Amino acid sequence: MVDVNDVYVVVPAYNEEKNIGKVLSLIESEGFKNIVVVDDGSSDNTVKIVEKHNVVLLKHIINLGKGCALKTGTLFSLKENAKIIVFIDSDLQHNPKDIKRFLEKIDDYDIVFAYREFNKNMPFIFRAGNFFIDFVFRILFGKTIRDTQNGFKVFKANVYDKIKWNSCNYSVETEIAVNTAKNNLKYSQVKIDTVYLDRYKGTGVFDGIKIVKDIFWFKIKR
Repeated sequence: MVDVNDVYVVVPAYNEEKNIGKVLSLIESEGFKNIVVVDDGSSDNTVKIVEKHNVVLLKHIINLGKGCALKTGTLFSLKENAKIIVFIDSDLQHNPKDIKRFLEKIDDYDIVFAYREFNKNMPFIFRAGNFFIDFVFRILFGKTIRDTQNGFKVFKANVYDKIKWNSCNYSVETEIAVNTAKNNLKYSQVKIDTVYLDRYKGTGVFDGIKIVKDIFWFKIKR
């Protein structure tokens, strides 16, 4: 079993005043003590709400993007000697109760990804875009990782050098999946509920196009 003291939960946040408080309360209720929130230049009350919780708060002065927020949280966690690192979004699309389901698998794998069913609970534009991105990924890299755009994942700290990313935007999720495939890391997946509280939030059409372009770039670069 994983010692909870070795687990660091990294939560990137940008203008999430509506949800961040509840997300942190749920993580805390699951017994996790090492929670690292990276505020990515929020202009609302996100920081004030986070400060009410017993967590580490790291702040970007300006909005740099999700990938940069995750890197900031990861590098801090590594300096604190984390053994296991969890990525979970701050918009309530992910249920913190599922973290322990990931941890049950991590002993046997390097990284555990979440996946959602692409059903009617997911807006059509996101469903179609995610399906196409997963298809391109599978063709180019010969690996099946369902729902590559899902931000909920757990990995062993000692594989960070093999999955580390340069993307500061939403392509971070794809780059982590690509690096997992390129380095033949052992991975597994856990099914989670498909939740969209805001049907218009997430990667848009132009984000999706850029992600597909980045997949091809990740394929050809060393």
